[in-house]
Amino acid sequence: MLTDAERSMLDDVENFQDIEKIHNLFAKMRAEEPVAWCTEKWGRGFWSVSKYDDIQYVSKNPDIFGSAGELGGVTLPDEEDIQRRMEAELGETPERMSAFDGGQSMISLDPPNHTASRRKVAPGFTPQRLDALEDRIAERAKDILDGLEGRSECEFVGSVAAELPIQMLAELFGAKQEDRHKLFEWSNIVIGGDDPEIATSREQVMSAIMEMAGYGFALGEERKQSPGEDLITMLVQPNADGEVMSPQDYISAFVLLVVAGNETTRNSISGGVLALSQFPDQKQKLIDDPALLTSAVTEIIRWVSPVIYMRRTAKQDAEIGGQEIKKGDKVALWYMSGNRDESIYTNPMEFDIARNEARHLSFGYGQHLCIGWRLAEMQLTVLLRQLLQRYPNIKATGEVARMRTNFLNSIKRMQVTY
Repeated sequence: MLTDAERSMLDDVENFQDIEKIHNLFAKMRAEEPVAWCTEKWGRGFWSVSKYDDIQYVSKNPDIFGSAGELGGVTLPDEEDIQRRMEAELGETPERMSAFDGGQSMISLDPPNHTASRRKVAPGFTPQRLDALEDRIAERAKDILDGLEGRSECEFVGSVAAELPIQMLAELFGAKQEDRHKLFEWSNIVIGGDDPEIATSREQVMSAIMEMAGYGFALGEERKQSPGEDLITMLVQPNADGEVMSPQDYISAFVLLVVAGNETTRNSISGGVLALSQFPDQKQKLIDDPALLTSAVTEIIRWVSPVIYMRRTAKQDAEIGGQEIKKGDKVALWYMSGNRDESIYTNPMEFDIARNEARHLSFGYGQHLCIGWRLAEMQLTVLLRQLLQRYPNIKATGEVARMRTNFLNSIKRMQVTY
């Protein structure tokens, strides 16, 4: 059985600085308490779901386990939890953080609203549309790697891992490439609110959200006047029934696309290069046999788990893995744990680029499967192919600095030699 100390570990973001320690905890949970009650310092506690099949079960039953904002959304702290924490830390009741209260994006919606919201941007992620982007991804990857010439080392996240996804995001928005730096900064501050190196105050986080909302609103107004073939146009134009998104929902969708389009791909790229550095035999195996690239990309995303968890809330009394869940209980789906489930994967603690087993959970499952998962895999594939061809000796060196969060497996800085 888990100890009281272990039951509180997942609530403390500092523990996620040591990924090996967290994986050891998840291994114990899968073996002893696959559905475990965990405590929170500022909240009421939550159920941790750590096994692959249970995560899939919850994910594909939105009528029982909801993602809707009015239930609490997809991250563990409730609004009341945040208020209590801020009151304790600041000595006063803070303003609400959202600059667009009342807006909801597809990630925090349940059917049928989720289906309608997802349908707005789905045309931007069809196989035909993404296939047409592959040459542009390759061109941008080449230009980024050209920038490494003449040096023998660099800080990889800022120089490479962050650049490709944020450049592609600006292109998908039809935004100016020089604006990508602002999008990157805003995304980091919004996600890294618990990291004092990224966000020094709550006011800074609120300011970033306001600035991002203002930028997104202006971009939307431009597309209303001059429609294009970009994602922003898809969001602001009326649907088949002539309905348009509310300004609040549009801004929420815009913020989601910025964060999701930047963070997960960047984390997969940087985490993948770190894994290949830690397992040089696997890197050499990939260099010797480029045909393994497809399975290598899938294994990297399983291994890294760029999104650590997603929350659901029980909409009725239910059962998961033999545990009784009460209506209103918070449920954390630990993708990072499901991706190492011993009942699903052979030797899951080994990094194996030739692995051919169950699909990873890193991009979610069921109705909330990440709409941009294929674009993320394409970017990782194209960049990794070029990177290993040009710089086969690339290796992470020194300390790896991770973002202070339990939501994303995000590397802030990583020095590499090549």
